[in-house]
Amino acid sequence: MKRVILLVIDSLGVGEMEDVMKVRPQDRGANTLKHVAEAVKDFNIPSLEALGVGYLVDSEKIKRPANPLGSYGKSKLAHFGADTYQGHQEIMGSKPRMPVVKPFIKFMDRVEKALKKAGYDVKIPDPEHPFLLVNGLVTVADNIEADPGQNYNVTAPLDYISFEEELAIGRIVRENVEVGRVIVLGGRDIAVDDILKAIEFKDGSITGIDCPKSGVYRSGYMVRHLGYGVNPEVQVPTLLHRQGYPVSLIGKMADVIECDGAEYFPMVETEGVMELILEKMVSQKTGLIAANVQETDLAGHAMDASRYAERLMTADLYLKSILEQMKEQDLLIITGDHGNDPTIGHSHHTREKALLLVYGKELKAVNLGERDTLSDIGATIADYFGIQKPEHGRSFLNLIG
Repeated sequence: MKRVILLVIDSLGVGEMEDVMKVRPQDRGANTLKHVAEAVKDFNIPSLEALGVGYLVDSEKIKRPANPLGSYGKSKLAHFGADTYQGHQEIMGSKPRMPVVKPFIKFMDRVEKALKKAGYDVKIPDPEHPFLLVNGLVTVADNIEADPGQNYNVTAPLDYISFEEELAIGRIVRENVEVGRVIVLGGRDIAVDDILKAIEFKDGSITGIDCPKSGVYRSGYMVRHLGYGVNPEVQVPTLLHRQGYPVSLIGKMADVIECDGAEYFPMVETEGVMELILEKMVSQKTGLIAANVQETDLAGHAMDASRYAERLMTADLYLKSILEQMKEQDLLIITGDHGNDPTIGHSHHTREKALLLVYGKELKAVNLGERDTLSDIGATIADYFGIQKPEHGRSFLNLIG
């Protein structure tokens, strides 16, 4: 039985995109894997090296076996910027669409009217720093963690409203704005006052919630990312599930990919993510097991190369067991979604090409070159199962089959 294990090592970039000087000059020179390897004395990733990752960066710290086990290449980013959510939608076969970048105040009137039309009570608690308070419980405001104007947050105390009810509010917001993401999130053991006390103001026109300060992450945290121009119906997880294949979404993959009928396993800790993959490899004999290792990205945001290396090496250690457990018809794909070079001088994502490693016991090991889009991964998965292809991407199965 055919099975695909897709592992996204969040932010593991392998060199700047050609367009950085035009669109993100602050990312010039970024190369997350190379710089993390060279910043840490005892860097050691033998499983990734065996698959051929050393052929993707020029570094004496990363070995290049004469005959790598896997196929290797790089994927360009077709999405705009360097974004986890958009990167994952692209991996799953969505064609990226250009979102707008505007503070929430630019859409606030439209959202307020739509929510009131749907029967919600909507107030603006602070006209000087405007955001929306829906039914006295749910805030709709700017996301203050990303670049200004990229994303909006819908935040709620889940002891007082169900996540499904909050998500319904979030979908109305999504229908009335054109920014990249509307992030619906909530937690337990907090009240709306805790959220309101965590309001922050930035750059004159940005008003949002400091999520860690609000306590939303501490207990019972739930989140769903709603993207611009994203249709799960044309993505490979949904296409697979429609054909009767099981789909498991592990780690941050469970936060950013929508697939009705999939099993969701939210997890942040790298050990937990990798152990869940191994557990599903025992219980799920076919279909798609898709996981995201998030802690590498968190280390990039913290500009901590040592922590980045430690989390990457932990994933690599578990990867040895994954390779040992693979069956004859298993296909392993390892990729990233952008970069987050902790040595670049800022704490944001970096616009880099993503690594691409592909392994199967019955498959050839070849140089896959540079793919035009991360969506080639989704197209290849669909091709491997012989199902309808997603809306974007070109399969490379013919190169390795």
